[in-house]
Amino acid sequence: MKKILPVASIALIMAFGACKKAEKTTNSAVATEEYAKGSFGYDLNFLKKYHKDLVVLGKDSTGAQVIIAPGYQGRVMTSTAEGSKGASFGWVNHELIASGKPAEHINVFGGEERFWLGPEGGQFSIFFKKGVTFDFANWFVPKELDTEAFTLVSSTDTEAKFEKEMHLENFSGNTFDLLVNRDIKLLDKKAIENALTTALPEGVQAVGFESQNTLTNKGTKAWDKKTGMLSIWILSMMNASDKTTVAVPYKQGDEKQLGKIVTDDYFGKVPADRLKADKGLILFKADANHRSKIGVSPSRALPLLGSYDAVNGVLTIAQFDLPNGAKDYVNSLWKMQDNPFSGDAANSYNDGPIDGKQLGKFYEVESSSPAAALSPGKSIQHKHRTIHLKGNKESLDVIAKKILGVGVDAIAL
Repeated sequence: MKKILPVASIALIMAFGACKKAEKTTNSAVATEEYAKGSFGYDLNFLKKYHKDLVVLGKDSTGAQVIIAPGYQGRVMTSTAEGSKGASFGWVNHELIASGKPAEHINVFGGEERFWLGPEGGQFSIFFKKGVTFDFANWFVPKELDTEAFTLVSSTDTEAKFEKEMHLENFSGNTFDLLVNRDIKLLDKKAIENALTTALPEGVQAVGFESQNTLTNKGTKAWDKKTGMLSIWILSMMNASDKTTVAVPYKQGDEKQLGKIVTDDYFGKVPADRLKADKGLILFKADANHRSKIGVSPSRALPLLGSYDAVNGVLTIAQFDLPNGAKDYVNSLWKMQDNPFSGDAANSYNDGPIDGKQLGKFYEVESSSPAAALSPGKSIQHKHRTIHLKGNKESLDVIAKKILGVGVDAIAL
């Protein structure tokens, strides 16, 4: 005969089950809090509080993963080579995001790879309105590149596609109707090795991702040197240590033919002990202790940037499109320019305190497409790839020599 439990017993069992479920949930919550600040798991849990639509590439919670925020223009917020407990490579501005308070000029949310458009300064700038002076009071990041979301078109475990229509106006009063498409892919080990043209030594953990960015003229007028042209601008904000150095290979040759090796006066001249250029390699201190920026022209640049964090044992390689023969790159200096298409193809920025305040402990590596001379309906593309390699010094030394031409000890200031 089937035994029938009294209602009170059923209620007790249900309550006990609910308690067990609550206990499991509580334990799970405690477990998520155990991720140390600076870990990928910490950043993922933090970002989930403010973004319900995050896209995470990579199924292996112990391996390579990438976080993308559609709300921040399809921005790669951070990545890891070692899963939830592994180091988070992208710099995330936790304080600003948690505040929920929009900033006036720029919302520095952070992010390991964000999409921007140039130029920043000059008569064709899209960051200054017509007729104003070129100073910070008048500098504003267009909302389309700052606070507006990109539309997620599709996503899988290894790829996410975004798009965004924009209407922009430059300093000269000329308007641009455009479409941006952004395709982000997580690279597997084989793809990373192919990109580096070398096998990864045993024990080296790696994460790699690349974005294919497409800019299309959706208006009725051509973009040219008379009205101004836009360019695709990719910027990567990464965590700095006291012993991080950016390494920028460059083409050697006569300055009369190739021009100067490096632009070093964006925010005042970079001190000599923080910047060196010799034998085809620029070294730039990226410790987030001195605000400074450098740039390399298309005549000097190679499609490669690197950095080495000696404290945490991380070698980072950035690769990007650098079309042969392309010379016209937008100039982003904050002034009226004699040659607004003599800008840089590659840049690096180091944050630092100004008047006792600082954005954060980060540095940037940046790449740009050529100026987009587009007739209506035409497009330009720019690919940027980021690879982080974490391991012992001896193994990273082998890779650095292969890719950058010098060992990790030589990447130091």
